[in-house]
Amino acid sequence: MKKYKRIVVKIGTSTLAYDTGLLNIRSAESIVKVISDLQNSGKEFIIVSSGSIGMGRGKLRINLQDNDMPDRQACAAVGQGVLMHTYDTLFSAYSHNIAQVLLTRDVIDDEQRKVNIINTLSRLLELKCIPIINENDTVSTEEIEFGENDILSAMAAVLVQADLLIILTDIDGLYETSPKENPNAKFISKVTKINDEIKEMAGKTPGILGRGGMITKIHAAQHAGNYGIDTVILNGSKPKQIYDFMNGKEVGTIFQLN
Repeated sequence: MKKYKRIVVKIGTSTLAYDTGLLNIRSAESIVKVISDLQNSGKEFIIVSSGSIGMGRGKLRINLQDNDMPDRQACAAVGQGVLMHTYDTLFSAYSHNIAQVLLTRDVIDDEQRKVNIINTLSRLLELKCIPIINENDTVSTEEIEFGENDILSAMAAVLVQADLLIILTDIDGLYETSPKENPNAKFISKVTKINDEIKEMAGKTPGILGRGGMITKIHAAQHAGNYGIDTVILNGSKPKQIYDFMNGKEVGTIFQLN
């Protein structure tokens, strides 16, 4: 419990919402309760949250095509308000304040603007506020997008000099092959080196609402690891696993690359 103090938690769309795009209330409430409790214990949390496009889609009740950028941006504009209202309501129940931080890739690529965002995040943490970071999908284009919030979460972890990156998803961690296709797939509990073999295990299939899949989580772990930050992939439907991991139990897949 003492090793990891500043923690970035990436919450995927598949964890926050059903395939319909509507909020998974039980899942969201459980995750917020665990984070709030650990924040009370002295930990510092930064959340990188997907879900704005998925929730916007659910509210507008439209089908999205991968290449339909205007529809995705419209859904993001509607869904971002829903997402932040949800977080504000849930965290307020435990007397925690949140702050919305929307980023595009050009903010981090520009040195002065990067310093500004680092200063803002640092001050929010000093104020015991929980930053909720998301890509600004409403204005993002191919030139300024991160591509996936897994990558954004790793970059955020570097920006705030986090000790740990937790990626919550719809699977228990990394398997040698897809457990959905092979029920006997071997589970990988620890990775100390990311090579072609590990990347091959990840595959390339994203979820219904998400854009990434396991391979982007591997890339995120690699980026974080380059800066000495451990990454663990946990099942978002089992948020109490965060407690287990903090207490030294073997859950999820831990990436310790240094």
